[in-house]
Amino acid sequence: MILGRSRTALACWLVLVMVAQAGALVALHRFFVGSPLGQLVETASLAGNVYGRDRILPLVVDVLNLVSVLSLAVATIAIGFIALARRRVGLALVAIMVIAGSNLTTQILKDDVFTRPNYDIDGVTRVANSLPSGHTTVAASVAFALVLVLPARLRGAGALLGAGYAALTGVATLSAGWHRPSDAVGAYLVVGAWAAFAGMLLVAFRRRNTTTSGGGHPIVVAVLATVSVVLLICSALMLREISAAFPVLWREFGDDRFLTAYVGGIAGIAGTACALIAIFLGTMYLVVPRRTVPRQRRTPDDHPPRHARVATPA
Repeated sequence: MILGRSRTALACWLVLVMVAQAGALVALHRFFVGSPLGQLVETASLAGNVYGRDRILPLVVDVLNLVSVLSLAVATIAIGFIALARRRVGLALVAIMVIAGSNLTTQILKDDVFTRPNYDIDGVTRVANSLPSGHTTVAASVAFALVLVLPARLRGAGALLGAGYAALTGVATLSAGWHRPSDAVGAYLVVGAWAAFAGMLLVAFRRRNTTTSGGGHPIVVAVLATVSVVLLICSALMLREISAAFPVLWREFGDDRFLTAYVGGIAGIAGTACALIAIFLGTMYLVVPRRTVPRQRRTPDDHPPRHARVATPA
């Protein structure tokens, strides 16, 4: 595969992934936050969480309670310890960078960069500008960093667990009424961009006498990719149905449209989490170094003196 043979090609791929996710984040904000139609769709999705909320609220609260400053610190220490126990100082540094950079970026974007124009559509929901979601960023950054530092044989299982944890946290923020779907999706894109940047650093500073970690877990990648495609298609179809009602105010929606918008938001959140983890997992085996091949020391026996005469048969 060309990415495995060429460091330049692999670096270009990672740059493309990072730029694509940054561009998707800007487009996400422009449509779902910056346009009346986008706000209508998301407000309907957020308002639709009342259906079945009482049944799942205890689970939602338990999931969100796991995300805190203390839990983030503990997870960061644990991830760094895993990398250091494997004698991978570089992996430890870039994994911590992914966690710290993602969460710092989310706070800056949410507080100082992204603004929410008032189209008098979502005032009743009482959720201010909140893109990207801080809780989802914490969960996703821990998931990506864990996949990065795990040994190759455990990386596939870690990716499945990480995708599930990140998706569950994003859905929980919607079900609790804390965030809109785009907030969670935006958090995944922030973390994914930082993960791609971390991969670029690993490729740039890789020594020549190293091999990659081998095995891209094609089955796990295929499962995550398939699930993501199905969920994102379902989400697009459901949200298209809601947007077709524009410019009807969301207050005039029936119960069926609220439920459709809510389920579509859930599908979009979970599908995005699976898609980005699949891309990350499918690339990491080309990025993460496996071992350094020791250089053999030369001995006098390996190179006899030039003046040594070769004995000829008598």
